[in-house]
Amino acid sequence: MSLISVCFFWGTTYLSIRMALESFPPLVLVASRFTISGALLLAAAFLKNARLPRGRELWLTALNGVIILGIGNAALTYAETWIASGLAALILTTSPFWLVGIEALVPGGERLHAPTVAGMLIGLGGAALLVGPGVMDHGGGHSLLKGFLVLQLGCMCWCGGSIAQRRQVSRAHPVVSGGVQQLAAGVVFLVLALLIREHPIRWSFRGGGALIYLVLFGSIVGYSAYIYALDKLPVAVVSIYTYINPVVAVFLGWLFYREPFGAREAAAMGIIFAGVAVVKKYARAARAE
Repeated sequence: MSLISVCFFWGTTYLSIRMALESFPPLVLVASRFTISGALLLAAAFLKNARLPRGRELWLTALNGVIILGIGNAALTYAETWIASGLAALILTTSPFWLVGIEALVPGGERLHAPTVAGMLIGLGGAALLVGPGVMDHGGGHSLLKGFLVLQLGCMCWCGGSIAQRRQVSRAHPVVSGGVQQLAAGVVFLVLALLIREHPIRWSFRGGGALIYLVLFGSIVGYSAYIYALDKLPVAVVSIYTYINPVVAVFLGWLFYREPFGAREAAAMGIIFAGVAVVKKYARAARAE
């Protein structure tokens, strides 16, 4: 059930972000979402007398939260002001390539092998098919290129911060650490939202409802289900969410906004998925050696 929750709820967040952007500017949306969800998670942890990170562990956990959740989700939120939510979800399927690439660069990380590099090149070909023709189109190519590059920055921060968090020794429960990460990301982006002038909030029930959905089902339920699934299931099984999330996002984007999805996008998605599968297969094989 936890894995089903991750596959579904995280797939719906792309549409929810687009809806919330109808009312909230990007920085305000990121700040509001994570400040509220982080505060709720830590309040629940306090009531249950759960151990909170302290000292250096606290600061490192908070920093990782700003990098992973803050920058990672801010990149996605800004990208959705330029490109369709389903397209953003498809572009983010390239994140496993960042994960194995960064892992190979850090001391003691897993080295890249020829089959893994081949899988990354396959995925790059899919990304080129997905984005390339649109970039050559002078009408909307600039927005597509901006969205693609910003999403790659978000992938890099999400994956790099995740690797750092995984290597960090922590005595706190992962869900509690997640609450610290979310609150830290929310507070930092709240400061940025106050310092950087964006368009004013244009309140609507749909935008407000989308924000509440992101807080409850995107951040609290989705993240907690992800942590629980990682604890109970093999990583290879949990990782199937990277295939299902974009399918959910593309369908909902078409259903609510009639976002285009044609043969080229379907072919690109299949190629990227094939590349991800190759990378995951041979990365597991390399670890078993």
